Amino acid sequence: MSRNDAIKEKSVIKTEITAVTNEGSGVSRYNGAVVFTPFTAPGDLAEVRVEKVGKSCVYGRLERVLEPSADRADPVCPVFGECGGCALRHIDYAAETKIKTGWVKDHISRIGGFDLEPLPAIPSPKSDRYRNKAIYQAGRDKNGRIIFGFYRRKSHEIINCENCLLQPEEFAEILKVIKFFAEQTGLSVYDEKEHRGLLRAVYIRKGEVSGETGICIVVNGKRLPKAELLVSALSTRFPDVVSIVLNINEERTNVVLGKKFVTLFGKDGISDTLCGVTVDISPAAFYQVNHGAAELLYRKAAKLAALTGEETLLDLYCGAGTIGLSMAAGAKRLIGVEIVPQAVENARRNAERMGVTNAEFICGDAAEASQTLQKRGLLPDVVVLDPPRKGCDLATLEAVAAMRPKRIVMVSCDTATMARDFRTLAELGYVPKAAQPVDMFPRTANVECAAVLERE
Repeated sequence: MSRNDAIKEKSVIKTEITAVTNEGSGVSRYNGAVVFTPFTAPGDLAEVRVEKVGKSCVYGRLERVLEPSADRADPVCPVFGECGGCALRHIDYAAETKIKTGWVKDHISRIGGFDLEPLPAIPSPKSDRYRNKAIYQAGRDKNGRIIFGFYRRKSHEIINCENCLLQPEEFAEILKVIKFFAEQTGLSVYDEKEHRGLLRAVYIRKGEVSGETGICIVVNGKRLPKAELLVSALSTRFPDVVSIVLNINEERTNVVLGKKFVTLFGKDGISDTLCGVTVDISPAAFYQVNHGAAELLYRKAAKLAALTGEETLLDLYCGAGTIGLSMAAGAKRLIGVEIVPQAVENARRNAERMGVTNAEFICGDAAEASQTLQKRGLLPDVVVLDPPRKGCDLATLEAVAAMRPKRIVMVSCDTATMARDFRTLAELGYVPKAAQPVDMFPRTANVECAAVLERE
């Protein structure tokens, strides 16, 4: 008999939370079984309704907190628990950063297999209103009214949330204007199941230093009827709006942006300054969403790179070139690689604007570009890896290791895949020496990390 057999589904159990998983669920034990319960905090004594009994664990739903943890906080947000964004808003922020340090340590040890103690996570300068980018899905509520918001946890049901506490307040005002336009012009709203309707999403990005705002309207069609009315309303009401772009996405897909962009007003994107680097940012280009924390992260990565001015620096997954360009003055030569053409063009313009003459940017897959550079006989001294959440593929890691750099600096937004890549790189001769978590995403179940590996 399994030790979970004594626990019945729909029953209510009393249990004490001792930890939080990197998905945001509280962890406890009941009759020897591990119980996962979202929206609980370490130290909570809680009543939990059992929703599912698995072979190795139990999944529960919080019924009520009997004795709250000292680390519990008022979540404030009216849709907390429904929206899939914030998982830790009910926990004091100082406690949250300690929890995230623990996640990084666990991943490095359990997944990577290394006994490496990470440095304490550096907190974000702001825990609310820190995001410079938001993608609001368009939908309709039960009464047929247009809403903008985010997906409900583990679903594609849209939760009305136009004034998210993670986004700048002016984003909500912009959405009001777009909603009024859509209602007055009878604009149809996209239905994901039926693949019908025009307005799919609204994507807003704001420069922290420049103050420039860019708006991207995503449509399931080739044009936006009466677009000139919307452009006039937005550009008149919001003087900081310097770019309004139409994105055409007629694919039946969960991917937000299509491949075609049409500029309706102003520039093709916005500009901003990060770590002294002024960058052009198109809607398709990657740019860190938390400006203050990103500067802390990139400065830490630069220290880990330990450049002396004599090195060739290879920046893979370089995006608009921000991290590489921020280090260019300390390197003899910079080579950036990025698969998104618009981002590569942004990076080239950014280098030209800065007067950086020792930089080259290549458009292509990281693995293929690494292999090409290797064939050219280009051997970088330091490689910066800033991969997407899925981490690096084996071909990229093998190509990097084959170039035999002295150091590999990894900037990761998913420390589980980072730890997995640590293990692969160790097999290729590179061992992690230091890891510095930085909380780029307060209130969510995510933490970023800068780490350095050296050739053995």
